Amino acid sequence: MYKFVLGIAKIIVRSFGKVEVLHQDRLPKEEGYIVTCTHRGWLEIVILGIAVPRPVHFMAKKELFNNRIIGFLLRKINAFPVDRDNPSPSTIKIPVKLLKSKEVVGIFPSGTRNSEGATLKRGAVTIANLSKTPIIPAYYEGPRTLKELKQMKKATIIFGEPIFIQVKNKDEFALYTELLNDQTQLLAEEFQKNNHG
Repeated sequence: MYKFVLGIAKIIVRSFGKVEVLHQDRLPKEEGYIVTCTHRGWLEIVILGIAVPRPVHFMAKKELFNNRIIGFLLRKINAFPVDRDNPSPSTIKIPVKLLKSKEVVGIFPSGTRNSEGATLKRGAVTIANLSKTPIIPAYYEGPRTLKELKQMKKATIIFGEPIFIQVKNKDEFALYTELLNDQTQLLAEEFQKNNHG
């Protein structure tokens, strides 16, 4: 069902505008990994699914599932809701189990530098450390809805180099979180340079 629904979504998205994917070669081909991506709307989830060659299991904020149609679509492309205010133990157990099974997990901090994004990036570092899998930072620039895609024409996703997490003490969680922030910011700057330089 994942491939079918994503295939339909790909046709719809590309009929509205162009999807540009940069540095796709940085994605591991066989082992499990986490991909973190900037996030301001539901369309990024669909476009990231198009950009990553392998099926992605998306951790998405529960509010995105309030719309019945969007919620149905998100579930069919392996997204599962996360309560950011009251995270349950399964918030970490589910992705760790998937990653240890060599699956791909998508986590969406909302932006490059804000308190909510920092909290979710700490979660990504924790999950990566427990599962012994790398994090691939990604930066998204473009529309948040199909209406915006039709107006703006192009959506861009840039993938960064893998970040391997080896936490020896609690202080290092903050260091890796800051590294993830910095790598995401560098991808944002690369986008700006390529499009305005």
